[in-house]
Amino acid sequence: MSRMKLNAAKSALKNIPKTGPIGLGSGSTVAIFAKELGQLVSDGKNDISVVPSSYQAYQLAIEHGIPLTNLDINPELIITVDGADEVDKNLNLTKGGGGALFQEKVVASASKRLIIIVDESKLVDKLASRFLIPIEVFPFSLSVVQRKIRTMGIEPFVRQAEKKIGPVVTDNGNFIIDLKFSKPIDDPRKVATDLKMIPGVVETGLFIDMTDEVHVGLKDGVRVLKK
Repeated sequence: MSRMKLNAAKSALKNIPKTGPIGLGSGSTVAIFAKELGQLVSDGKNDISVVPSSYQAYQLAIEHGIPLTNLDINPELIITVDGADEVDKNLNLTKGGGGALFQEKVVASASKRLIIIVDESKLVDKLASRFLIPIEVFPFSLSVVQRKIRTMGIEPFVRQAEKKIGPVVTDNGNFIIDLKFSKPIDDPRKVATDLKMIPGVVETGLFIDMTDEVHVGLKDGVRVLKK
């Protein structure tokens, strides 16, 4: 599995500009990408700066000596490299397993190109095939959001922290609800729109029509998926 992730990371690295602002996503495959990118910066072969999409991404940039910037200074990014929990046949994504879905979507939307790096286990025909779909919600609205989601025939689970008592708290101070669908999603755009219409839902982990390329790491190489 680590070889697949490394292959995907190295493939995406070939698309990184020599200079300028880019977005840095989150996840285990992105962590490998950040290490490889940091080596290029250290060797003087690259002069980019990154907008981190999460505190994990911020820590990765610091750890590997990658210069930081932000969206106030650079509201338009050349490219963003991020991971995903699921990728469907139309390159729509399930993201947010790490709880940073809101920032990840903002950074992705600020980018001219979005490259997703995954191993082949993340490829599905339809979203919600293997993973629950996360949404970020304001704590004040938690019970209301849960009730409305149940009326849609979806089962909500408030994500619980592993190292503390109580729910996971995002970098924005909000909660994550993981949604269990009765079957894989046929129309992810409609589902995303319906969820966003619920007052209190900050963002969903459904990334629709945002991806330009998916670099799928294989044991012996990479498969690049494009629209």
